[in-house]
Amino acid sequence: MEATRRAPREEARFAADPRCYDSGMTDPVGMMRQLRAYALSAAAEDLDLAPTQARPRVWGAIMELGYATGIATLLALADGTTSLYFSNGGGVIGAGEHAAVREAAESFLDAAEAHAAALPPVEATPTPRIGRVRLYVRTFEGTLGIEATDEELTRNEHPLSAVFHAGHAVITAIRENSPEA
Repeated sequence: MEATRRAPREEARFAADPRCYDSGMTDPVGMMRQLRAYALSAAAEDLDLAPTQARPRVWGAIMELGYATGIATLLALADGTTSLYFSNGGGVIGAGEHAAVREAAESFLDAAEAHAAALPPVEATPTPRIGRVRLYVRTFEGTLGIEATDEELTRNEHPLSAVFHAGHAVITAIRENSPEA
């Protein structure tokens, strides 16, 4: 998959932020690393995000899947930003432009809000190993996260399986609605 280099309307603020990535960068792998790093380090204030009645804690959700070929990083933010990055440099930026993706991303964020109490705070945000999943939830108080096996999340044997399945629904919506995916 090729990296998409566009910044749709709802993602313009995130993608245009000079701290997000070097817009002159021609290395897709480096660009994806920078996008991931910014998604995990940006503050809600940087993106003009504030608590809402529906989501008083959560403003972002990130799910990373460890495959033998690399890492897939799904990002959903409260401002509609929805992207899927691959550590090999591919990805879909701006998937939230599609109504079905936006709806799935809202459900992913709602699941993260509903299960935020089950996630401990994290100071480091490493990528998962092969066969493992990392869920990071960006809250107004900080970043929360866990790592679990793909198998236990898939089989609903983990308290955060609902968040995992909501994330996969976003990936499915991206695949069905983005020609790049």
